[in-house]
Amino acid sequence: MLSLTFLPTLNAFLNALSAILLASGYYFIRQRRIAAHKRCMVAAVVTSCLFLASYLTYHIQIGSKPFVGQGPIRTVYFSILISHTTLAAAIVPLVIITLRRAWKGNFERHARIARRTLPLWLYVSVTGVVVYWMLYRL
Repeated sequence: MLSLTFLPTLNAFLNALSAILLASGYYFIRQRRIAAHKRCMVAAVVTSCLFLASYLTYHIQIGSKPFVGQGPIRTVYFSILISHTTLAAAIVPLVIITLRRAWKGNFERHARIARRTLPLWLYVSVTGVVVYWMLYRL
């Protein structure tokens, strides 16, 4: 049977890549480079979907790893984890709505919701890497 112990590292990589793609997409839209923006944002969605599949596979097959840190770092870890998890759940419908509006060509409404979706999605991607680092590398 294939060992799945590499999946947390893959998940962190996918989160980091998603954050880079989101930041790049933002840069491109600010430069009015629509095609490059679209490619980055579609790639960010694909990357995030791959992350979700990998994350679910790992947690269904392996389970969760407890955080072993003690003292103030424990409070920091759980504060980040709770905000990350809550926003990760909330971001899914926001991303779907944002993409749907772009796909339908309703760019005014797309831009309006994207102003909220992007920072939340970026936060979830970055804190995903932070949670990995704290859980597996500290």
